[in-house]
Amino acid sequence: MTKLTGLRLRVFLLFASCCLSTLAFATPEEEAQLDSLDKIDQQLELQRDWAKYRWEKAQNECYKHYWVSYCLSSARSDYRKAIDPIGTQQVALHAEQRKIRESVKDQRDAQKIADRASPEKAAERAENKQKYEQKQKDAATRAADLEQHRKDAPKRSQENKAGTQLD
Repeated sequence: MTKLTGLRLRVFLLFASCCLSTLAFATPEEEAQLDSLDKIDQQLELQRDWAKYRWEKAQNECYKHYWVSYCLSSARSDYRKAIDPIGTQQVALHAEQRKIRESVKDQRDAQKIADRASPEKAAERAENKQKYEQKQKDAATRAADLEQHRKDAPKRSQENKAGTQLD
């Protein structure tokens, strides 16, 4: 039971620090918070798994008693008492994780928008557009040359035949 209380205290302190801190986090700090929240989530999942294990073990033991239904309902009640606080903590934890992930995504989106608006990127886009247009012109020229070459093929064939007669 002291593990559960200690975990509750850590979760509460983490949430309090998140709420009291400023809204403009640096992304590495938020990612570190996400990592710590993921670790707490893993601990809560482990507690949930152990509670489920104890419940299943109690269910198996119930079949050895005469009052099976009463024993099963008691085991189920004990299981619910164990996982209800875990579920409450997980709901709060997941809400905080969603809030931090949304903040990280917003920061990344803002950074992308700022990168697109920078003069260097604008110059790079203009250069890329110019290169693309030049490639299109070159391809059109090559296609026209190839078409002209095909049109001249019969004429070249006649010239080659005329020039290579060995009589």
